[in-house]
Amino acid sequence: MNVERNLLVLLTLAAVASPALGQVTVPAARPANGSSKSAVASPASGQQTAPAARPANGGSKSVVASPKAGQQAASAAGQTKSAASIPDFSGIWRHGSLPSFVPPASGPGPVTNRTRRKDNGVSDYGMLVGDYTNPILQPWAAEVVKKKGEMSLAGITYPNPSNQCWPEPVPFLFKHMAMEMLQRPDKIVMLFNEDHEVRYVRLNQSHPAKVKPSYHGDAVGHYEGDTLVIDTVGIKADRPYAMVDLYGTPYTEKLHVVERYRLLDYEAAKGTLERAAKELWRPAGPFAPNYADKYLQVDFTIEDAGTFTTPWTASVIYARDRLEWPEISCAENPAGFHNDKDVGIPHADKADF
Repeated sequence: MNVERNLLVLLTLAAVASPALGQVTVPAARPANGSSKSAVASPASGQQTAPAARPANGGSKSVVASPKAGQQAASAAGQTKSAASIPDFSGIWRHGSLPSFVPPASGPGPVTNRTRRKDNGVSDYGMLVGDYTNPILQPWAAEVVKKKGEMSLAGITYPNPSNQCWPEPVPFLFKHMAMEMLQRPDKIVMLFNEDHEVRYVRLNQSHPAKVKPSYHGDAVGHYEGDTLVIDTVGIKADRPYAMVDLYGTPYTEKLHVVERYRLLDYEAAKGTLERAAKELWRPAGPFAPNYADKYLQVDFTIEDAGTFTTPWTASVIYARDRLEWPEISCAENPAGFHNDKDVGIPHADKADF
């Protein structure tokens, strides 16, 4: 079977399964990506506390508020209310699903897997064959996805940012099973559970007039009520393994991603959870039936006039993970697995001494 090399994250998920998620531990198996892992505790953080208000008068004298003092008090009250109204996304979140995104209830959606597991009909993570007939794909992009699928069917694990230890672009970045969000007054910091990948989002700012392309692009965000909105452009396209998903779906410098993060209770998240259960494989088992916390749902829209025929949408849904997570370091491996050929790590045919 053609198993994607960084399958080692499944072992981490099973071994560090959170009771809140109701994940069942499974016996350890041989790593499928050659990554070396060591456990390092990562405390949940990012929670903000409002500073205590300074007493207006420390003595017994009566005080008459001046207009300036009144304006300052009103401003402070407004700031406190604003901080209190910001949703708390802090802490560790885990979706625990492979290999891709949750399709929308209707409308254009992401490329999905043409091969399905025989036991439950969900996507077969061991055989990644993207649906190149998806009408969102322009002909050249459909051909790229088709060729990747043919490689997979031939028993070849084609390279991608994850199994080659390269930075992962948005939305490929959601392939990480867990994420910790740190909310600061001026920025959002996202820590991902594999290979020390960190993403920064500037708050309440605009994209520069001329964006310098980078692996994660230029991301700016703001709050709309209970929703965090992130807008990303300038994602580097002239790089190895430029793809938005594990099926090898390509992108160009025109890629534009808008994400919307919301905390939902079960009833509000039910539709997304049901679609996820039909499409995605959860190697550590389903969410716990008695999970009573909020879900973090990310709905995102993808636009790329150079690759897609139309904008399309998808979702990722997380549950809180109350346990610490181990450090996962990606390591290159000179030997392929299963039917793979040598992965091409540089080596010398003759010794230098």
